[in-house]
Amino acid sequence: MRAVTWHGRGDVRVDTVPDPVIQDPTDVVIEVTSSGICGSDLHLIEVMAPFMTVGDVMGHEPMGVVREVGAQVTEVKPGDRVVVPFNISCGTCWTCSQGLQSQCETTQNREQGMGASLFGYTKLYGQVPGGQAEYLRVPFGNTLPIKVPEGPADDRFVYLSDVLPTAWQAVQYAAIPKDGTVLVLGLGPIGDMAARIAMHLGAKQVFAADVVPERLARARARGVTVIESTKQDDVVQAVRDATGGRGPDAVIDAVGMEAHGSPLATMAQKATAVVPDAIMEKVMQVAGVDRLAALNTAIEAVRRGGTISLSGVYGGATDPLPLMRMFDKQIQLRMGQANVWRWVPDILPLLTDEDPLGVDTFATHHVPLADARDAYMNFREKKEGHVKVLLRP
Repeated sequence: MRAVTWHGRGDVRVDTVPDPVIQDPTDVVIEVTSSGICGSDLHLIEVMAPFMTVGDVMGHEPMGVVREVGAQVTEVKPGDRVVVPFNISCGTCWTCSQGLQSQCETTQNREQGMGASLFGYTKLYGQVPGGQAEYLRVPFGNTLPIKVPEGPADDRFVYLSDVLPTAWQAVQYAAIPKDGTVLVLGLGPIGDMAARIAMHLGAKQVFAADVVPERLARARARGVTVIESTKQDDVVQAVRDATGGRGPDAVIDAVGMEAHGSPLATMAQKATAVVPDAIMEKVMQVAGVDRLAALNTAIEAVRRGGTISLSGVYGGATDPLPLMRMFDKQIQLRMGQANVWRWVPDILPLLTDEDPLGVDTFATHHVPLADARDAYMNFREKKEGHVKVLLRP
């Protein structure tokens, strides 16, 4: 089959790789019909490159049609249409029963000290072949795939794999009070969708900060109050002016490690391109390598007693935090990989023809799998209005 594979920093290719096969009686194999490119995928060809291996199949936002099922699979059958969550969870262990599927005790990567395995990600998370491919092996066929109805185009449902539950969790963790205010930092796919969800769930005012014109236009068109800057002073001043000097009740950081602002962290991230992987892998596990501009903006912007919700990915082990400032402001901080199945029952009823979250038109580009290399680079450079890209095998 054809699949998007990792070949080094800034280097993805579409190669021929072996077809997936049933390995366990609860496995299923799906034919992929759509698969998103995520901002987290860009981390794999940049700062997280030391944890990758040439030939790794990428992608963690797939959906498709079941083609084969293992002998013990009873919940789906060939021909069923399914979305595959990005985190691999058994659905039956203690953490899964607590709605913490991203910490699944069955697929935890204990030797790495990390949580549940992820499709198409690094050796820290199991190095499981991903879904930017023609076919995908999906374990836990009775509990992991999300069955969706026939009829609407893939765009209606594909974001259940990651974008929708990640943004939904970001809003839930933000704990926006009734008629409250929230600031979203970054209007990439997660930030854009988080702003939409916050408005849908009743936030009185949603602010969002970014500098990319296409992103700002999308948010503005849906009633978001946009701030055309990512500089801390500009953002903080704007939201304080709009909230009586107090600041928003909550801030969602949808940027993460890619934010600019720390020369030392920038230097550390650039070092991943020149220091041998075996050395840099150890450095990243014991050092702070994140550019914390977005998080520092969130800490400064949020009102006293407010909540910060982190959905942007951070990768440093010892990143410094201004704990005195956080303690003094009595900030609540919540974070983590999205627990996809925890939120599916809340989200799925919204994926109707009324389309309140605008999923049908959320993708800016639909690209053949064969053109994935160019799609990655265009998304990375934010060219030609690339906000959300779906690959079609």
